[in-house]
Amino acid sequence: MTQMASANESVVVIGGTGKTGRRVVARLRAQGVETRVASRSGETPFDWADRSTWRPALAGASAAYIVPLDTSPSPTPALVEEAVASGVRRLVLLSARGVDVPGYFGASYDGNGPHTEAEAAVRAAGVAWTILRPGWFAQNFSEGVFLDDVNAGELALPTADGAAAFVDAEDIAAVAVAALTGDGHAGEVYELSGPRALTVDEVLAEIAKVTGSRATYVPTGEDEFRSGLVAQGVPEDEAALWTAALEPVRTGREATVADGVRRALGRAPRDFSDFVQDAAAGGAWRV
Repeated sequence: MTQMASANESVVVIGGTGKTGRRVVARLRAQGVETRVASRSGETPFDWADRSTWRPALAGASAAYIVPLDTSPSPTPALVEEAVASGVRRLVLLSARGVDVPGYFGASYDGNGPHTEAEAAVRAAGVAWTILRPGWFAQNFSEGVFLDDVNAGELALPTADGAAAFVDAEDIAAVAVAALTGDGHAGEVYELSGPRALTVDEVLAEIAKVTGSRATYVPTGEDEFRSGLVAQGVPEDEAALWTAALEPVRTGREATVADGVRRALGRAPRDFSDFVQDAAAGGAWRV
């Protein structure tokens, strides 16, 4: 049983308006934990590109949840240094599955990159740390990059018949909050996934069971997918990142069910069907 944060604990959530960040904020505040939302559009101004915003955002915080930029070189090591100097005693870092595995995101990936740089920084920080390595988010179908295509009735992806154990962002947030507020998580690396693997076609079938509207899955090539994103206004570098991130789905690497949710929370991860029910109730998809 973990112990809750004391009344004088204060948590800063770097990236507190994003998919996981805003859920972490909501859970912390529901527990009565003083929580600061730090982002370009949050209550507390924070901009990765403007280091003058870092120290004020971190001031007075005893713990920090960090959603890093996926850019190289990573700015996270400098932020970690600033956080420790500001008195932060506990760091929880959002990373990703496979970041330390050569070839995970394609043959050219050597197992090094901004996420591994960020992980190395928190490990060496000299304070309590926890690293979260989630796989593909279920929420990418309900509030992310795939939503418009699902609503339009056709989703073209370069994933062939590959499957992924899509993880609910609510589970990621629950693990993050446990690590931010409780004992027993220091030095842990939690690989996070859902409880079963689904192909994209099976994902769309799960959504159709609830909404009654069945989008069609169309397998496509990587070049075609990347070009399509760019045509929609996605920057070239971001389109390349999305394309590379889908490689583990195509190859089945993301199909492995991880034990991080159970190790951190003592329960099974939420099933994709539970995510669909909640997302549909919240009006995620047009029906």
